[in-house]
Amino acid sequence: MVINKENVTIGFIGTGVMGERMARNLLKAGYNLNTYTRTKSKAENLLAEGAKWKNSVAELASNSDVIITIVGYPSDVEEVYLNENGIINNAKQGSYIIDMTTSSPLLAEKISKAASVKQLHALDAPVSGGDIGAKNGTLAIMVGGEQQPFNALLPIFEILGQNIILQGPAGSGQHTKMCNQITIASNMVGVCEAIIYAKKAGLDPEKVLETITTGAAGSWSLSNLAPRMIKGNYDPGFYVKHFIKDMTIALETAKTMELTTPGLELSLSLYKQLAENGEEDSGTQALIKLFN
Repeated sequence: MVINKENVTIGFIGTGVMGERMARNLLKAGYNLNTYTRTKSKAENLLAEGAKWKNSVAELASNSDVIITIVGYPSDVEEVYLNENGIINNAKQGSYIIDMTTSSPLLAEKISKAASVKQLHALDAPVSGGDIGAKNGTLAIMVGGEQQPFNALLPIFEILGQNIILQGPAGSGQHTKMCNQITIASNMVGVCEAIIYAKKAGLDPEKVLETITTGAAGSWSLSNLAPRMIKGNYDPGFYVKHFIKDMTIALETAKTMELTTPGLELSLSLYKQLAENGEEDSGTQALIKLFN
């Protein structure tokens, strides 16, 4: 199948902070888009912009050529794909299925094997770049799976992101995302400490950021989340509760490989404390509240 907007209908499941923006970019690019989410009201904006509502996962799967999911937790991924009324049992033969949720590498492998039996093409393709990257179509997309479906789906990936790399077989995209989250975990602690240090030293933290974001300390979190911390803007570009989920997956996976990850363990403990303080639905930048 040649993937283009004239002959392909995309089914999109999950219209949260990331998913809505990603789906909108596909609509703007001219693709026919079916959508389903457990709470229909969360899809209202996309429906107003031309997406077509489907009443169930099964209905969406049977009426779409490419199916993209970005849901909350691995348990949600398993239900959406492997349930009797899920994607794999209801998608048309030859369809492409792409899970862009940050989830378990082992689950990605399981989905890929089940898809192959049904003659479906499965990729795991988690993303990084937050709400800004989703809105601007500049996400980093980490892909696991076979070369042929990756090549076929590249035109779709290029609408959603800019840095798109096939990392290896099924599960490799999720393993790469774990590397991403491990890096961010320790970095977020450092960003918070740096801002508090600047304030305690009597500096203007915004001026400090102007300097250090361009040097060796530069990072996405420093450039995009530190300004929100300074302004007291804790709206979620990425939820605390979802970051805890990601770090937990990374820690559990690392342990199966007999790796020690002290930076990850520290960050996870701090974010759990933050969630216990009632901030689980805040953006990850709310971590600075523990340092004030």
